[in-house]
Amino acid sequence: MSRAIRIVGGRSLSGTIAVSGAKNAVLKHMAAAILADGLSIIHGVPRIADVEVMAEVLRRIGADVRFDGHTATIDASSVSSYEAPYDLVSTMRASILVLGPLVARLGRARVAMPGGCNIGSRKIDLHLKGLQQLGAEIRGEHGYIEASAPRGLSGAHIFLDFPSVGATENLLMAAVLARGTTVIENAAREPEIQDLVRFLRAMGADIEGSGTSTVTVHGVPELRSAEHTVIGDRIEAGTMLVAGALAAESLTVEGADPSHLELVLSKMHDAGVEVLVDGTRMTVSRPERFRPIDVATLPYPGFPTDMQPQFMAMLAVADGDSVITENVFESRFMFADELRRMGADITIEGHRAVVRGVERLSGAPVKAPDLRGGAALVLAGLAADGETVVGDTYHIERGYEDLVGKLAGVGAAVEWVESTEGGASC
Repeated sequence: MSRAIRIVGGRSLSGTIAVSGAKNAVLKHMAAAILADGLSIIHGVPRIADVEVMAEVLRRIGADVRFDGHTATIDASSVSSYEAPYDLVSTMRASILVLGPLVARLGRARVAMPGGCNIGSRKIDLHLKGLQQLGAEIRGEHGYIEASAPRGLSGAHIFLDFPSVGATENLLMAAVLARGTTVIENAAREPEIQDLVRFLRAMGADIEGSGTSTVTVHGVPELRSAEHTVIGDRIEAGTMLVAGALAAESLTVEGADPSHLELVLSKMHDAGVEVLVDGTRMTVSRPERFRPIDVATLPYPGFPTDMQPQFMAMLAVADGDSVITENVFESRFMFADELRRMGADITIEGHRAVVRGVERLSGAPVKAPDLRGGAALVLAGLAADGETVVGDTYHIERGYEDLVGKLAGVGAAVEWVESTEGGASC
């Protein structure tokens, strides 16, 4: 039997929430660990479903992966299989990130086409085109991508048509062991990529331009295992700040770098939400009423698409009409239908959503259509009248460590309940 999250709205939140390590960083660190023999140690690992899936992917190719609390030890000395199987990769898109490291280390990879949340096509053509430019031969059949470079990879000048996070990461991990120099232009600049570069440098990689749109990689003959601590999860931090804006007397969120949330904090200010920043501590309280604002998602340092659903939940109770423009994923407004069940007034016009603020939301049974949309429905439930039950919570468990426990710890009336609704992992 699956689980659901039950929320009774109207409780005032107060206290401190410590965010976990970044989901969108640690999965890439785990993939990078297979580039070197020996034991790599990663601290600050969030205990979420996606981490468990990635661990099993690495075990299937021969790595030994063990957890001690929030520390993962990965011994890649025995990595010998070049195949990441369908039953795992189909459940999580980030599994595709073993493609580059496997080709770089073994000269060959066979990886199932990736799965993940149904928020848009998120094609991997940029990954494959870049690997081809590095000298890999690519072919696809029977649901698998096969890449081979029996004589190794060679440096190349690569221009990405879009600053894809996944493609930038995959090509970085492939290029570190390629012969010569690789230049990646129009590279993604997210903090999680910068954190991956720090880990790769600790392993002996020679990388310049991290955090800019042009990254240069000078290939090295081999890498060594390393120890690294994952950055705090900026999206979890942003999610909890919105929770505080909706329902808190005073809520402090700590453990993430506020500079990674500059535009999120700016937009919260525009909406009438004051966030006090003290080092890595951010304190927020609910305003009398939110001001309507316009939000447009863009690659970093633009407004993160992973924060768009949470902001829609907040703006659903603003004093006026807001416009949200989604420029990254074409299907990311699916959760709006569930928010409407709670009384929100939302009109979707292509990749724009017009959110007309209402006085109050009403609790209702809803389903999480994806990871961030699911979290946003929990936030909406905190501020709604009555009871909200969020089903299909496997989406939420993919990316938030103990969301229910953390919210309950600051006063929310939230708990796990049994659900008869089932679903497959996304």
